[in-house]
Amino acid sequence: MAVRSANINIMMRAAEKAGRALIRDFGEIEQLQVQRKGPADFVSSADRKAEEIILRELQKARPDYGYLMEESGELKADDSENRFIIDPLDGTTNFLHGMPHWAISIALETRGELTAGVIYDPIKDELFWAEKGAGAYQRDRRLRVSGRTEMADAVIGTGIPHLGIGGGPEGHAQFIQRLHAVMGVAAGVRRLGVASLDLAYVAAGRFDGFWERGLKPWDVAAGVVLVREAGGFVSDAQGRAFTLKSADLVAANGPLHTGLTKLIKNAA
Repeated sequence: MAVRSANINIMMRAAEKAGRALIRDFGEIEQLQVQRKGPADFVSSADRKAEEIILRELQKARPDYGYLMEESGELKADDSENRFIIDPLDGTTNFLHGMPHWAISIALETRGELTAGVIYDPIKDELFWAEKGAGAYQRDRRLRVSGRTEMADAVIGTGIPHLGIGGGPEGHAQFIQRLHAVMGVAAGVRRLGVASLDLAYVAAGRFDGFWERGLKPWDVAAGVVLVREAGGFVSDAQGRAFTLKSADLVAANGPLHTGLTKLIKNAA
């Protein structure tokens, strides 16, 4: 059985508690598919409530840590070395439309380095976690990136820019170029709409690689830890070391990362 640190246990409990609340709210979505304002406001409320649950659970155990959250922004604290990075509902659009694919993402950053991550999919009750030096897991099952070595056998995940997200018309055109390049050599491309789970799927070997532009720190922080601890590589689109300030992200197993990065870079 995998040995979990105290921080991982705390993060898992917070994610699962928020997940139960979101499951209840998700059950109400069908009743709200009547007017635009109603569902959107409801999801925003569900998002904030989940974040409040996570924050409350984490602060009970780690009151001195800092926090970076999608809804509430940054909360600084006495401990300047440790910070939780939280996305209480990744895949809000899926949630709003009643699509059962969304997740909770919690990462821990220590002295500027991502050291632990938890991603929880409440609908499927799949909980992914990883900690620097301890490996990546789905519950107690060890995860490894896929062993595929040829792009012709690979399924690659991505995110599609929309409504100006991702650089406006220029960013949209750039995505089409990159998509065309990857489609020309890969076995398939998938867009599931939840970046945290896309990265968890790379760690689990379900996706062979993933790329996206314009992601926020809370979208990717936990997933980056998972991919790295599962034996994969994460960089920006130029092949440089990925940081939370990077504009692009490319993740894949070792054999495919260089080729996927080259395709993305040259298609820009």
